[in-house]
Amino acid sequence: MRVRRSLTRPWRSPALLAAFAVLALGTPVSGVLAQQKAPPSTFGQVVGNAVLCIDQIDNKAFYAYLLTAFGPAYKHEGGAYWFRTDATLWGAPITDVIVSDDTSPLVFMGVVADSTPEKLEPAIRGASGLRFNKLDNSAFPVRGSVPGSKIVYFRSKAKVYCAKYKPLPPARTR
Repeated sequence: MRVRRSLTRPWRSPALLAAFAVLALGTPVSGVLAQQKAPPSTFGQVVGNAVLCIDQIDNKAFYAYLLTAFGPAYKHEGGAYWFRTDATLWGAPITDVIVSDDTSPLVFMGVVADSTPEKLEPAIRGASGLRFNKLDNSAFPVRGSVPGSKIVYFRSKAKVYCAKYKPLPPARTR
């Protein structure tokens, strides 16, 4: 009987009633689920050094790192897994991190920065000391560094990546 009476009584707390109404609409829940995870404190060192070709690239290890840090990839196309981020590198906001899958003869890692290559190149040089030279004379030149990283246009943004051929498997001896 007590349960029935408590259900027929008017709600005593308007805040509780408002919370249930908001949850019923689903607005805050979907907003919470759509929020991106904060980047780990090691993001700049781990991802930054990889895309500048300063560290070795092991796509399986980087995939596991990004999966742990940002959750599942939001798309898988072009031989790569794409992860959304809310991070910064070299003072520029990073919107996506790209890591290769095993379908390509290359192993690569890249980031998409919400900046242009002209603005990003001096920021990288100032933070890491790495110089990039224009590799062609086109309207949108590719910029390359001595270790092998590249800065290219990606629509109106900049993509920084490092791509290397996969190492050969160890030779089998009899």
